[in-house]
Amino acid sequence: MKLILTHEVTGLGEPGDIIEVKDGYGRNYLIPRGFAIRWTKGGEKEVASIRRARKVREIKNLDQANEVKAQLTGLKVKLATRAGESGRLFGSVTVADVASAIKAAGGPDLDKRRVELGAPIKTLGTHRVTVRLHPEVSAALDLDVVSA
Repeated sequence: MKLILTHEVTGLGEPGDIIEVKDGYGRNYLIPRGFAIRWTKGGEKEVASIRRARKVREIKNLDQANEVKAQLTGLKVKLATRAGESGRLFGSVTVADVASAIKAAGGPDLDKRRVELGAPIKTLGTHRVTVRLHPEVSAALDLDVVSA
């Protein structure tokens, strides 16, 4: 199945890329979640608009990615959330929560799709979070989850 990516998908490509995947993966995962649309000849026009939008948002080059990484390296990120007496959270911390906490701590405004948690965060304490800034550059920072 031939698809056009509308969002970045790890291991497949960037928005605007035309990819070939198995029918079930495209039909049951990528298209329903809005990560891709079916490829058509008319879809080629949409590829151009997706790529233009991506150029506005993306980190332009390796130097800019390293600058953002330097900003994130020394950043102390604290996220206050509701938790029980045992230190277990009511729910879990999402990538959107982490992205907004980074911005609130004085860091850059990041797209939530660039944040990788590894495992779901469901307890209080310090957790390691990775931010993919560029295909060659990623920054790791500590997220301090505290009770609100």
